[in-house]
Amino acid sequence: MSRQISGQPSRRPVKPFIVSNAAASSPSLSGSSDQYLDTGAQKNEEIVAEAEQDPMNLADPDSCFCEFQGVHIHHKVFDPQTLSDDVPITSQDTQETQKTEFPMILLHGFGASVFSWNRVMKPLARLVRSKVLAFDRPAFGLTSRLLHPFSSTNDAKPLNPYSMVYSVLTTLYFIDFLATEKAILVGHSAGCLVAVDSYFEAPERVAALILVAPAIFAPRPSNTAGSEDNKKGPKNKFLGRLVELSKVITGAIWRAVMGMASMLSSLYKKALSAFLRSSLGVMLVRMAINKFGVTAVRNAWYDSKQVTDHVVEGYTKPLKAKGWDRALVEFTVATLTDTSGSEKKPPLSKRLQEIKCPVLIMTGDTDRIVPAWNAERLARAIPGSVFHVIKKCGHLPQEEKPEEFLSVVAKFLGDVFGGSQQQEQEMDLKFQGIAS
Repeated sequence: MSRQISGQPSRRPVKPFIVSNAAASSPSLSGSSDQYLDTGAQKNEEIVAEAEQDPMNLADPDSCFCEFQGVHIHHKVFDPQTLSDDVPITSQDTQETQKTEFPMILLHGFGASVFSWNRVMKPLARLVRSKVLAFDRPAFGLTSRLLHPFSSTNDAKPLNPYSMVYSVLTTLYFIDFLATEKAILVGHSAGCLVAVDSYFEAPERVAALILVAPAIFAPRPSNTAGSEDNKKGPKNKFLGRLVELSKVITGAIWRAVMGMASMLSSLYKKALSAFLRSSLGVMLVRMAINKFGVTAVRNAWYDSKQVTDHVVEGYTKPLKAKGWDRALVEFTVATLTDTSGSEKKPPLSKRLQEIKCPVLIMTGDTDRIVPAWNAERLARAIPGSVFHVIKKCGHLPQEEKPEEFLSVVAKFLGDVFGGSQQQEQEMDLKFQGIAS
C-alpha cells in the first residue's frame, strides 16, 4: 500500500456561526428534519439553506485543516509546551515523570468526531508530554465531503476517502506530520479498527495501541478438547485415506457454496448500494439520523443525565455541514463493499495474535453498543494485552469517566515506558476545569 502525502496543515479564520432561534432551540440533528413538516415546506427549506454550510465555517478557533489526497482533513493538535495555564493540572504533572517520547493520535468511532476527545485531549498532552492529535475521518466531523462516486475495485479511480484504506493512510500521514518515527494510537469503537489496521500496515510506526470500547469482533476461544482424538487418528490406512478423501470432497462443496454465496452477496451489496445512493435512500438516512441520532448518543452513556445540551450540540454540529447525508451514505457503501486486500490477508480476528506492540483494552461495564464481554474476549486474543473495565460507565469512557480514563492510560504508559512504583501508586488523576 503506497502513501501519497500532499498538502500542508493550515489554520483558517473561523467565521461566526449564527443560528436562528428556531434552529437553536430545536433538538433536531439537521436542518431538514421531519419535525418541521408542520411548519410548512417553505420554512423547512429556509432552515436547510441556513443550516448547511461549508465545514470550515463551522470550525472552532483551535481547528486546523490540511489537504490529503484531495480531502480537507479537520484536525486538532495540542502541544504541552504551548498549553495555557488554564489547562487542568493532574497529580501526574506535579511529579518528575518520564516522558514517553511518543505523540498520540486519537481515532474516533462511527458518528463521532474530534469532539468526542474534547475532555481528555489536553490532559493527555500533559500526561505524555508530547503532542496529541485527533482528526475527523471523512463523512464525520468537519472534514470535507467528497460526493462523486468511488469504487474500491477499480484502480483507475482515485482512492475512496470513505474506505478503511484511506483512514489508515491518513493515520500514517499524521504520524509523518508529527515528525516522529512512532506514535501511540488511541482508537474508540470503530476507530479501533483503524488503529489496528494501521498497525498491521506499518507496525514499525506504532509504539502502542489503546483500544477503548473496541468495535472489533473478537474470536471465540479455541477449543482443544478434541486435540487428543485428532492425534490418535484412524489406525486403518484405508479408513484414513477415506477420511482424507471425504475432507477433499467436503472442502470442494464448501468452496462452491461459498462462491455462490459470495456472488449473491456481491449482487445484494450492489443493489443495496444503488438504493442507498438514490434520493429515497438519502432521505431515509436523514430521517433515521433525525429520529434516532440523539437517542443513540444518550444510549451510549451509562448515565444519560450527563448528556448535556453541550454534548448534543457537539455531536450534531457536523450535521450542519453541506452534504453530510450523502457522505454518510458513501461511507456506508464503502463499508459494505470495501474488500481492499481481504482476498490476500486472513480475517482480522485471525491476525490479532500477531500484534507485538503493547496494547491496552478499556471498556465500560454497561456498554450497550459493544458489550464488555467482547472486549474481554478481544484482550484474550491479543497476547500480553492489558484489560480494564470501568464501573458504571457506558460506551464512552473518555467522555463519561474522563478521570478514570486518564488514570488507566497513565498507569499503562507508566508500566510500558517506565516510571517509579511511587508514581504508579499516585496516578489517581484529579483535575479541575474539564470541558463539560
